[in-house]
Amino acid sequence: MEYVNFGLSSMKVSKIALGLGFRGQYDPADAIKTITCAFDQGINLIDCANVYGFGDDRKNIGTSEEILGRVIKHCRDSVVITSKVSSEVGESPNDYGGSRYHIINQCEKSLSRLDTDRIDVYLLHEINEDSSMDEQFRALEDLIRQGKILYVGVCNYQAWQIIEAVGVQKSLGAQSLITAQNPYNLLNRQIETELFPMAKSTDIGIMAYSPLGVGLLGGNYLPGQPAPKESLWGTNRKNFYDQYMQGDVSRTILTVKEISEELGVTMSQLAISWVLSHPEITLAISGADNANQIKEVSKSVEVKLSDEHLEKLNYVSRRLRLDLDLYLGMGDIGEG
Repeated sequence: MEYVNFGLSSMKVSKIALGLGFRGQYDPADAIKTITCAFDQGINLIDCANVYGFGDDRKNIGTSEEILGRVIKHCRDSVVITSKVSSEVGESPNDYGGSRYHIINQCEKSLSRLDTDRIDVYLLHEINEDSSMDEQFRALEDLIRQGKILYVGVCNYQAWQIIEAVGVQKSLGAQSLITAQNPYNLLNRQIETELFPMAKSTDIGIMAYSPLGVGLLGGNYLPGQPAPKESLWGTNRKNFYDQYMQGDVSRTILTVKEISEELGVTMSQLAISWVLSHPEITLAISGADNANQIKEVSKSVEVKLSDEHLEKLNYVSRRLRLDLDLYLGMGDIGEG
């Protein structure tokens, strides 16, 4: 495993992180095995959130943090934990957003579920228009001063919103955010246009989530073939599958397959290696649901792509730098 500075901080993290969305996992024992396997592969960063839990069932909200808390009891100081706040966790009026009330309340609940005294990097899960940035970053800075969080980050912000956030933090005398988490993969290259230049000029790190394009680049989905019946695209997203698997998306998937066979690696490993080939990307977050999957993708750091292969992948996916809502008429390929 390779380790790098986590964005603006000097804290070292693995270039592959395990995300605990666990949308395809329902067994606590298997979840624990997955996390333990990630540690065995040298992964030291676990990406979590207050809303993460088994499947898409709201009653499971928080289970990912609870399970992670069980696993890290004897290795807490060897693990970097991120968690997130602002997504909806209930039906009460203060159960979402960026208010001081919600941020402080949810941080305490996450600490309790994780059974730890700190969250290493606490991220705002989305832009919050219900409260001012001043209120949000004052609350986060107070948590830093209390030692309950060490660093701050944001998710799903545009480049101009990140610059605005940093400006607000500077005006407050607060510690600057160190990282931004956004979707990035061969099927969704949109952040290259503005977020990459921002990262270069500020050294804010980018955590790339959904590096496999919600699984479409993982080898289980091929153009001209139906999605496996029990898979995500064969169940929850089956009505969108045929719309995605065409044009440049289809050609890109087939090119990944071709090059992976040529190099003797899996499609997942190749797709993540491409993500990590960009210096603006600090790390890629794997949404692995089981030990075999995380073991496979952890080897992505060993795959080194030639200039020829990079050029071929960049060329076939070049038009996927567009807004996917416009390109495909719909757009959630960066989720999860």
